[in-house]
Amino acid sequence: MSKDIREIMKNYKSEKASLSANHRNKFQDRLQKEVLKQPKRRNLRWLQIAASVVLIVSLAVGYFGLESSPEEILPRDTISLGNLSPEFKSIEDYYTNSINYEISNLDVNENNKEILDGYLAKIDELTTEYKSLTTELNTKGVNDEIINALINNLQLRLQLLQRLKKQLNDLKKLNSTQNETQNL
Repeated sequence: MSKDIREIMKNYKSEKASLSANHRNKFQDRLQKEVLKQPKRRNLRWLQIAASVVLIVSLAVGYFGLESSPEEILPRDTISLGNLSPEFKSIEDYYTNSINYEISNLDVNENNKEILDGYLAKIDELTTEYKSLTTELNTKGVNDEIINALINNLQLRLQLLQRLKKQLNDLKKLNSTQNETQNL
């Protein structure tokens, strides 16, 4: 039993709804209370602390990440004698360790300083030549001539140090015999 809405509307009498006299004032008061009501402040102290910690950690990582050792400065694809094969690595390590050992065992004093400076200057020249041969190895590529030159350079430096050590021993013996003859 459906009713037609047109008939309902014909029979409808509008009832006047009236608002109270101070309705407007009540509404404004309520609106003011809601607008002026302070929102709850959230405690964001933990968020500030967390942000500070993140900032400090990121600055520390950035600072210590920028410091780099000399090995890190070189490009990763740099070829050296030790990088070519394990055999060349052992050869390079042997000669480098031997050279460093011989240098550390040198006895430096006033009597042998001049001889020592001459030999060390030659060894420095050979070290610079070794570095230039390494850069040539990187630019021209791997070939037997450069590899042999690198190995010969290491051998020559070690031979020079051994010759220096022998001369220093001879000089020491000569000085000790001269001191003995002077004392007699």
